Amino acid sequence: MRAASAAVAMLAEGHHRAMTPDERCRAASSLFDTARAIVDSSIATDLMPAQRLLAIARRIYGTELPEAAYAAYETFWRASRSVNRP
Repeated sequence: MRAASAAVAMLAEGHHRAMTPDERCRAASSLFDTARAIVDSSIATDLMPAQRLLAIARRIYGTELPEAAYAAYETFWRASRSVNRP
């Protein structure tokens, strides 16, 4: 690691250590929200809501989740929407 990169890393580490657990959680959540918004903006706009959510999840989690988890979520999402309809 170059000296400048090491210095910046040390500053960032010190800043994070000085944060409270709540501040660290809020910062991580904000970073995730930003990443999700970036992914969301790259997904085709003509997808149905369930397809869109699945596309976002696949892009973010990739192979970290088994295919069965995506299928179960899609089934749950569709079922929850049909129950809430008049």
